[in-house]
Amino acid sequence: MNWKFWQKRKDADPKKKKSKGREWTDAIIFAVVAATIIRVFFIEAYTIPTGSMERSLLVGDFLFVSKVNYGARIPMTPIAFPFAHHTMPITGTKAYWDGVQWKYRRLPGLTDIKRNDVVVFNFPEGDTVALEQQDHNYYEMVRSLGWQSVHSQFTIVSRPVDKRENYIKRCIGIAGDVVSMKNGLVSINGKPEKLKPTGQITYAVKFKTADVNFSIFEGMGFNLQSDITGLAQNTYEFTGTETMMDQVRKLDFVESVKENTAVEGEQSLDVFPHDPNRKWNVDNFGPITIPKKGWTVKLDSATMPLYERSIRIYEGNKVEKVGKDWMINGQKADTYTFKMDYYWMMGDNRHNSLDSRYWGFVPEDHVVGKALFIWMSYDTNGSFFSKIRWSRLLRGIH
Repeated sequence: MNWKFWQKRKDADPKKKKSKGREWTDAIIFAVVAATIIRVFFIEAYTIPTGSMERSLLVGDFLFVSKVNYGARIPMTPIAFPFAHHTMPITGTKAYWDGVQWKYRRLPGLTDIKRNDVVVFNFPEGDTVALEQQDHNYYEMVRSLGWQSVHSQFTIVSRPVDKRENYIKRCIGIAGDVVSMKNGLVSINGKPEKLKPTGQITYAVKFKTADVNFSIFEGMGFNLQSDITGLAQNTYEFTGTETMMDQVRKLDFVESVKENTAVEGEQSLDVFPHDPNRKWNVDNFGPITIPKKGWTVKLDSATMPLYERSIRIYEGNKVEKVGKDWMINGQKADTYTFKMDYYWMMGDNRHNSLDSRYWGFVPEDHVVGKALFIWMSYDTNGSFFSKIRWSRLLRGIH
């Protein structure tokens, strides 16, 4: 018996070269492994699919997102097909195996998440998905259609944290902050925070005449197809930044320009925490304290609509209400101490963004990375020579 099987055979030819097929196989394996390591631990490319961050980020912007800044997250679902997120591109089948799940761990980062950072994260309410309607929020479907109707019509699946859809928003509040909003203006810890210069909301613009040459607004940066909508006679809804709307106000045929915000006290149950006892809407809500690791909250009828999902889903506890008492993991509990930090994320396009106003807090284990810069920007509606937005290439994200 050959007890030195790990040694090269003496009669092996040291000059014998690998076949072309073997060289290509080795090169492909090396490239896949190297690219996977880079994507997981260093930097990854993303694209902007919706207008929720306009005009800060445009549809068709391609970004590089750093995993290093906040610390790379160790894969929680380690067995997955390379370069596929949750679904295989051709077959439409699941691109991972959730039979093996690792606990949340993160390597040390260069910095903590700060207010106004543009952050990529896994969609918190993406834990449950209707496969035939993946672009719809499952929980919103249940609220509008009912549990029985949704489960009878669609195939319902669950997804682990790191295989949920990727979202990109601006961090408005960090763990421990108190966030509120009144008439479309956000306040953090009682201090009003105006929209960034690139942020936009909707305005009601009334003209003095029906004879208006709308092409003048193109020169101000408005898209006539998406940014201007008729409301009533001589009145239109404009979506734009404060600077753009200041230009509109100066036009001699404009009678008035008003922010088109929801009325305070007008209730929208689509808004987090979907509590009939809170008359909140997309422009008026709060105050809400964002959970912080180590913070202890009293459990009662006022706090549980805000924090029950975080305690139950994000932190993995069994939560029940027995009579007037709350039970956590089978034990009566009057308080709960959070194990993770949480964040409040909102889109810069305030009236066209599904964000924390609709689904609440973003747990720290859902954070993917920090958006750094735009490496490519492609306008599908542009002409042949202007499809690439050259002025946006290699632009940093602030």
